[in-house]
Amino acid sequence: MEYANLRRQAASLKRSLFDQVEDLQDEASPNFAEEVVSLFFKDSARLVANIEQAMEKYPGDFNRWDAHMQQLKGSCFSIGASKMNNECTSFRNSCGQENAEGCRKSFQKVKREHAILRQKLESYFQLLRQAGPARTATRSGGK
Repeated sequence: MEYANLRRQAASLKRSLFDQVEDLQDEASPNFAEEVVSLFFKDSARLVANIEQAMEKYPGDFNRWDAHMQQLKGSCFSIGASKMNNECTSFRNSCGQENAEGCRKSFQKVKREHAILRQKLESYFQLLRQAGPARTATRSGGK
């Protein structure tokens, strides 16, 4: 019973937080959330490429790999990409253990989660664009 209640509370909080992000949008910046997400994907793609290059050019340089992954982890944290963030942590743990195979496996998971997140958010913003501008009365009364 307690578990179900906690899950409902977590779902409600998640909806509320996402609504707050959308509320940051106004007439002056109607696509604020989409712009923030676009910046995240631009930056994260660059960081993923940097990690790939570091792993190829500097095999076994776990400190270098870890430094690059720390940047990506911070980016994931700032946007709330928890699954990517978790995989970044796993990668960094493997770096700490100097486990190259663990790093490679975690990095593949990071890239997979990145692709999944991109697909989901692109679909979400596409639906929002199709739906048109949000109406304040609908948002506060309909939720």
